[in-house]
This record gives sequence, structure tokens and C-alpha cells, in this order.
Amino acid sequence: MSFLSREATVAQPGFSRWLVPPAAVAVHMCIGQVYAFNVFNVPLTQAGAGWTIPQVGWIYSIALFMLGISAAVFGKWVERSGPRKTMLASCFCFCGGLLISALGVKLKLLWLLYLGYGFTGGIGLGLGYISPVSTLMKWFPDRPGMATGMAIMGFGGGAMIGAPLGVKLMEHFKTSPSVGVAEAFMMMAGLYAVSMLFGAFIVRVPAPGWKPDGWEPKEHIKPMTTNANVSVDVAWKTPQFWFLWIVLCMNVSAGIGILGQASKMCTDMFGVSVAVGGGFAGLLSIFNMGGRFVWSSTSDIIGRKAVYCIYFILGAALYCLIPYTQKLGNETLFVIVTAIIISMYGGGFATIPAYLRDMFGTYQVGAIHGRLITAWSIAALVGPSLVNYVSTANIESGMPKTQAYNSTMYFMACLLIVGLIANLLVRPVDAKYHLAENPKA
Repeated sequence: MSFLSREATVAQPGFSRWLVPPAAVAVHMCIGQVYAFNVFNVPLTQAGAGWTIPQVGWIYSIALFMLGISAAVFGKWVERSGPRKTMLASCFCFCGGLLISALGVKLKLLWLLYLGYGFTGGIGLGLGYISPVSTLMKWFPDRPGMATGMAIMGFGGGAMIGAPLGVKLMEHFKTSPSVGVAEAFMMMAGLYAVSMLFGAFIVRVPAPGWKPDGWEPKEHIKPMTTNANVSVDVAWKTPQFWFLWIVLCMNVSAGIGILGQASKMCTDMFGVSVAVGGGFAGLLSIFNMGGRFVWSSTSDIIGRKAVYCIYFILGAALYCLIPYTQKLGNETLFVIVTAIIISMYGGGFATIPAYLRDMFGTYQVGAIHGRLITAWSIAALVGPSLVNYVSTANIESGMPKTQAYNSTMYFMACLLIVGLIANLLVRPVDAKYHLAENPKA
């Protein structure tokens, strides 16, 4: 057990901080498979149990809901235990959830999928998601936005591997009595376990007082940034925390609905094949991943508040444009618009930890981040449910499939305007909340 302790992961002199991003990506690329779960939606309805798309959609929502809840509940434990033990726990929960779900498909018990991929896998998502974030920000105090982009871009890129992998595995294992989902879950559990264990093995934390060669904290810091620290139990009582909570919740609610039904949405709106729809989901994954690095790195230059203003203003305009792309039947324009939206959705995830670091310092920023992403839990219920139930109701009422998603796009734009208002209200944290002495971060 000493191998798993935080003390055992303290880097020795000469350790390169550039070995830590691959460890983060090795875990995040695996748990980011949740973004590709939509490729299993239709096959699960064909598994012979009579499940519907809205019922299956709850697996995805529960998983993301548990991501936020587990991150909030275990945030302090993650800070105390260190990234190695946390990554290992994430591996057991996420891959174990896939195996439980495989059993649920075999037995045709939907509640086992809710328990497996949703509840147990969701805990694995939360632990794996926050474990590298504070670690990388401590390794890269000179570029915190870029650091969080590296930590989280792998999660956004999970569907780039997960979507085609899931489709190929289902095709390979498909037989007359089976759609191949159970077998695909089992194979993915094994493959992802190898990658996640690799990340847990190579990750390290910096020694107390470590800083990059030639770098010194600036005495005159930028506006909206502090060198002071705020504890997690105090941070979540500040107005800044709750404004940022709304910022994240609105940004995620708007984007997560599209990601959760990307494949089906594309086929319904433009009549393309399932394979093309799966390719569209994979393409969005690339922009989700790339946006996390590009936008968060940009925030190091123009500031976190400014980059979120771009997300909300440009994003609202683009959501209103989606129904127009469907009316024109212009698939290319639709892909361009949704790709930009998803890049900003991903960028919002990667920028928020650096925003928190600016507001509250690096001490317990992982735990603060864990509590903040309860906003993701709420968004995971709002966004996908809105798209799933409204589009299904529209289709059942006789509306053409091509137009079934239009009304939800305007609602998503309204959510982004709410997020914009909350972002504009963010101000520096009052000095009364700062710790009297800054601990070693």
C-alpha cells in the first residue's frame, strides 16, 4: 500500500514534469469514452428487452451525474491520497462498471446498466477526472490554463477512440441472438484497464516548494488573479464559487445534449447512415479535445473571464443557427457550427480549473474543482433529458425527424445567456476569505 501513498509519488530531483501529461491523458482518454456512449443507444434498444431511447439515455445521464457527485464527495480524499491511489480507484470503478453493464445486457436487466455504467462507472469518472487536474497545475504554475487543457483534453478525446472502437467491437461480436454490446463492454473494460494502470504507475507530484527553473511568482499579478489561497470549506461559501457554478452548469447543459445524441441527431436531421452518424460523433470528439487545449491556453493570454464571454456570446449565436442549417439541408455548415460549439464546450471544462486557481489559489484547488463540477451533475440531467424527451415527443406527435431538435437549440441559446450574466458578475475574492498563511500547495 505504501506504493500507492502520496508520499511514494513525490518526484525525485531530475524528474521531467512533461511525463505527467501522458499519465493524465492515459486515464482521461479512457473515462472520456462516456462521450461515445451514444453509439450504444440504438443497439441497446435492439437487444431484445424492449428498452427505449429515453430509458437507455438515463445510463449516460446517471454516469455524468455521479461524476460530479463523486468528485465533490471525494475531493478532499483525492488531495490527501494523491493521484496514483485515486487513478487506481478510478480504474476499478470505471472498468468494473463496464463489466456489470455487460452482465446487465446479457440478463436484459436495465437496472444493472444503471448500477454498472451509471452509478459505479460514474464514480470512476469523477475520481479519474479530478485526480490529475490539481497535480498538473502544481507542475505548471507558469501556465495553468495550458496545464488544465492538457489534463482534460484527453477526456474530450475519449470518443475519438471510444466511438469507432465500440462500433467495431459490436460488429465483430454481433451474432443472430446478440447485438454485440455485452461483449464490447467486456473487451473495452480490459483495454481501458491497461491504459489507466499505466497512467497510475508513471504519475508523480512535485516536491514541496518545487517550481520550474527560472520561474518566480509575480508580485504584481493580473486582475482577477491572486497569489493567496482559500480552503475548500470556505471557497464554496463565496459568491464567486456559485457564479462559476452557474457558468459551468449553463455551458455544459447546452453542449452535453448534442454530445449525448450526436450520432442519432445527425441521422435524424439529415438522413445519413448510422456509420456516418458515428463518424460525426468521432469528429466532434476531436474538436471537443482540441478546444480544451486551444481555448484554455488562450485564456492564459486574454484571461478566463474574457474567454468565457466568447463561449457564451458566440455559442448562443451558433445554437440559433443550427435550425437554419437543417432548413437549408447543408450538412457541411451543420458540422462546422456544431464543431465550433463543441470546441467551446470542451474549452469551458478545461478553463474552469484555471479560473478556480485564479480565484482561490492552488491550495485544495482539486477539492474546490470537485465541488464545482456538481454543476456537471445537474447539467447531465438537464441537457440530455431535454434533447431526448423533447425530440422523442416531437417525433411521436407527427413532427418530421429532421425538425424534431430545432426547438431545443433555441433553449440552449437561452441557457448560454444566463451563463454570460453569471460570468460578468464574477469579481476577485474578498481578502477576508484568504488563509492567513499560504500553505505549501
